[in-house]
Amino acid sequence: MIRHQIYFTPQLKREIQVQAKKNGKSQSEIIRETLEEKFKIKNKKLSGGEVLLKIAARAVKGPSDLSTNLFDYLYGNKSPNYGRK
Repeated sequence: MIRHQIYFTPQLKREIQVQAKKNGKSQSEIIRETLEEKFKIKNKKLSGGEVLLKIAARAVKGPSDLSTNLFDYLYGNKSPNYGRK
């Protein structure tokens, strides 16, 4: 965590104290949670499997004959760089 000094109005400071006491949390926790909620920051840790599924969901579907014609797609007629123009 990074330490940061800020100034609060007396009303805001009092509200932070009340919320902290009411929820049984520190004032720092109340401030962090409020800012995370305001800026829609999620601290959810994803498992390795969940990360891989998110990456796979973004993948673009390739040609259906890619596995059988890999060389053609890399260097032959079907290649955007080397193929027929």
